[in-house]
Amino acid sequence: MHNGTTITQFLIEEQRRIRSASGDFTSLLNDIVTACKVIANAVSHGALVGVLGSQGSENVQGETQKKLDVISNDVMLQSNQWAGHCAAMASEEMEEVYQIPAQYPRGKYLLVFDPLDGSSNIDVNISVGTIFSILRCPPGIDNPTEKDFLQPGTQQVCAGFALYGPCTMMVLTTGNGVNGFTLDRNIGEFVLTHPKMQIPEDTSEFAINMSNERHWEAPVKRYIDECRAGKKGARERDFNMRWVASMVAEVYRILNRGGIFMYPKDMKDPSKPGRLRLMYEANPMSMIVEQAGGVSSTGRERILDLKPDNLHQRVPVILGSRNEVERVVKYHKES
Repeated sequence: MHNGTTITQFLIEEQRRIRSASGDFTSLLNDIVTACKVIANAVSHGALVGVLGSQGSENVQGETQKKLDVISNDVMLQSNQWAGHCAAMASEEMEEVYQIPAQYPRGKYLLVFDPLDGSSNIDVNISVGTIFSILRCPPGIDNPTEKDFLQPGTQQVCAGFALYGPCTMMVLTTGNGVNGFTLDRNIGEFVLTHPKMQIPEDTSEFAINMSNERHWEAPVKRYIDECRAGKKGARERDFNMRWVASMVAEVYRILNRGGIFMYPKDMKDPSKPGRLRLMYEANPMSMIVEQAGGVSSTGRERILDLKPDNLHQRVPVILGSRNEVERVVKYHKES
């Protein structure tokens, strides 16, 4: 027996605080939670059920798809298309907007997701996850198109991610703080275990892909050089570097003990302004980080203020503990 608050109970209690709530939003979140449980089960069984390895295809990003990329994408679509809560969906794995099949009713929300973040790590048993964002469908729109999704991150109704690691976690914000839930497999429910998560303002940990160092801009080089110099450098203290190459794992660590995560603009491929996708990764993670007291920026501007120009737009991402992110932003301004 558990004595905690299940995610279903938590969502219903949140709904009761809003007099005009119809229950559609709560039901949509419950469908997303169900999808994440299904994906968690597939990830946990891995080679036992033949879901590891490459699918032998590429997604719209030009990235090689893993079998679990395709499976996770299908699970998210099938779990959220039938109940009448979504007007349309968009996935990092699909070039076009996914329209709700004609036999199902359409709702008032737009769902955006990365079905399996960090999937390049799946075959070596490193944590992966699902990232999602919920937007309102503009009024009077029966058949949403790409332009209806292109809303700044400040318009998100909800953002969250599931982390499939040693235990399965769900981290969620609806604009009123950040809460973490752990999947209790004995009862098949997420239970509130990390209420009101807050990111420490200061940190001595940074996460960045050092193999790209030669391509970085001067402000990023300056910051990382200071961290690496340790006690003998300008910062007069030692820093530790972490790099999981799975954004869900990096952000979850930062939520628990602070840190800064950087995938900055670089000159490795001048045609790409950044590596991470604004709609599927940067916006939802930025909302979560800001709701937990952190900061998220491209180095030049707040990510949540950006007006997307296409579904698969890429941006630089620098997020985490307030004082460290603000230092990197300051270096960009001075450069």
